[in-house]
Amino acid sequence: MTDVYGAEKRSAVMRRVKAKGTGPELAARRLVWSLGGRYRLNRADLPGKPDIVLAGRRLAIFVHGCFWHGHDCARGARVPKANQPYWIAKITRNRARDTTARKALEAAGWRVETIWECRLKDAAALEAEVTDWLRTSSPHPHARDPGAERLRAVKEETKAAKPRLRAPRSREIPGTPRRR
Repeated sequence: MTDVYGAEKRSAVMRRVKAKGTGPELAARRLVWSLGGRYRLNRADLPGKPDIVLAGRRLAIFVHGCFWHGHDCARGARVPKANQPYWIAKITRNRARDTTARKALEAAGWRVETIWECRLKDAAALEAEVTDWLRTSSPHPHARDPGAERLRAVKEETKAAKPRLRAPRSREIPGTPRRR
């Protein structure tokens, strides 16, 4: 079966498929933010570069498209008719990569959760689930975000380097009587 688009049009369509900042990812980020979660995006120092990272809670959230990551819903179970061997192999590789990243994060002491694209349709259920994640993954006492650690160090350095400016007390000014 041939492609319905020409080579140039197909190339343009595939170029528009994004890896970051997708619609489902933006919706998930808005939800986490509205529930009080403060996060970093796509941390390259973590296995699999999780989409949303709450470092203080040691919580990594992946936002997966059902088709691209082979979810067991109707959209994820669909295999394109054209070039089936390629798509089956690609989705299998994606799933293997997801499993490897999840295991590596869990081994490093992170809690790993996944938001599937199809779950975004039921906003109330997803909100309850994310609220539970945020509630049960209370801030980890030993978790230190390296960025926050650097920021604290810089603040301490500037605090130590700057002399504290204050008005002298009356007893420190020579020749002034002490107040009783």
